[in-house]
Amino acid sequence: MIHTSIPVRASMTIPDLLPIGQLDLDREPSQEEERQAGGSSGEEDGAETAQDVLQEDAIGSGVILIADKTAEDYALAYERAKNANWGYTNLGIADVSDNLNIRAIAAEDGRLVGKLPKDAACEVIDMDDTWAHIQSGSVDGYVSRDYLLTGVLAKMKAEELATTVATVTTDSLKVRAEPNTESEVITLVPRGEELEVSAVEGDWVRVYLDDDEVFVSGEYVEVTAELGTAITMSELLYGQGISDVRVDICQYAKEFLGNPYVWGGTSLTKGADCSGFVLSVFKKYGVSLPHSSRAQANCGTTIKVSEAKPGDLIFYGKGKTINHVAIYIGNGQVIHASNPRTGIRISNVSYRSPFKAVRILQD
Repeated sequence: MIHTSIPVRASMTIPDLLPIGQLDLDREPSQEEERQAGGSSGEEDGAETAQDVLQEDAIGSGVILIADKTAEDYALAYERAKNANWGYTNLGIADVSDNLNIRAIAAEDGRLVGKLPKDAACEVIDMDDTWAHIQSGSVDGYVSRDYLLTGVLAKMKAEELATTVATVTTDSLKVRAEPNTESEVITLVPRGEELEVSAVEGDWVRVYLDDDEVFVSGEYVEVTAELGTAITMSELLYGQGISDVRVDICQYAKEFLGNPYVWGGTSLTKGADCSGFVLSVFKKYGVSLPHSSRAQANCGTTIKVSEAKPGDLIFYGKGKTINHVAIYIGNGQVIHASNPRTGIRISNVSYRSPFKAVRILQD
């Protein structure tokens, strides 16, 4: 992921949290910007400059600062210019309904090396009329130009897509029900995990834990703006000895990535909640499950989380009460209907402390 650091201050709301990396979208694109956004040239217009941020004021060691611009104005302008593309020099955004194939060479029969999910970002290294050479996450390869936004269009799309996250900077972060150290500890989150931010309230950060809003200490997280990146093929593969039905279930579940979360729903396309998603995925394979995470936790056979195979269920709790379920898909990851903001997504199995694991498939 590409991160843009944001200082934590009191009583910040989501609009306040993204002052860096944003553009003035009230300004009409120039003819040159429109040409670069839609033309076939391999050039991209790059990051917004500090001079762009300050409109038509010149900036330089030989220029006297205009009286109505303070030193802070200029410092902010340079910071905004530096981060206008969220750390990318030539930003690209996947313009697809599911995933954009990344190939080792610029050819339709090139070996697949990764997937760029819908709305994920990449660095555009070079491009012609047909192919773009990109880097995203740990993936380097080629994608079709037909499904990649660049230039001003990519920047405008990124404005819509950037999410604010709190990255855990301590080994085991306590997640609390209220913003004080006397409040109940709901779960523990490991170092490096990212939590979506709702607001910053003094020394505490309000974050989303699936469909709950909870609190973490601002002392132990870094708040940043983020764009999604590519997934490697190895992240999509499974270990040896996994039955075909388990692989099929996981692959089937992934077809619905990004689809909506709807409380009480069971539709894989129009919306499902966590247990509704699990219920509907397993229904295709002739397995009947109740529509409740707590009830599903009583089905099958309880196993250790460390023993989970792709297709097993992982349960999470609030205190001692189970309130969320996900499908383990291998490689330390789960797929689940998380919340209305993210819909169906893939997370690390330890994105919050697992409560228990259950084996439904007895193969």
